[in-house]
Amino acid sequence: MFNIHTLGPKDTNCEKAAHYWLEQKKLHGNVILHETLEDAVEKIKKDTDCILLGCIVYPYLHNIVFKNLNLLKLTDCFVMDTHNMLFASRFNEFKKIKSVGSHPAPKDLISEIHHLNPSIESILFNSNSESALQCAKGTVDACITTLKAAESNHLTILHDFGPVPMGFSIHTKIN
Repeated sequence: MFNIHTLGPKDTNCEKAAHYWLEQKKLHGNVILHETLEDAVEKIKKDTDCILLGCIVYPYLHNIVFKNLNLLKLTDCFVMDTHNMLFASRFNEFKKIKSVGSHPAPKDLISEIHHLNPSIESILFNSNSESALQCAKGTVDACITTLKAAESNHLTILHDFGPVPMGFSIHTKIN
């Protein structure tokens, strides 16, 4: 059984994509979640039977590719709908929201709700799931996250952007 290293924590779109890819290929494997894809690459260096799953909108995915040409090669790409992307909060009112957490990739969704409170501060986190977790902990008042992460962290959904057709890449270790 091999390992798929990808972005965590639990409930990321990358985790969903890893399980989807395994199912589509009719393979069995472990999905190992990391704080960043860069951290995943470091773990892959020590793992013998593994792949990296990346999201094509992941910031600096190009660095992962070009800095690791002797370690990894791109072997597959696919498109899958993400979990529904949401604006969620600990509060049920927009006027209480002063800060919004987001992963860098979907941060522009904040502009969709920014008109409701133009003074909203945005804070970036390593994943959509981490944004939801930090919102639940009180680090930020609201977040751009996935439906699954919002539900896991008992957040109130204030706006549902729906699923986003997204590209994911498979990088195989060069032996």
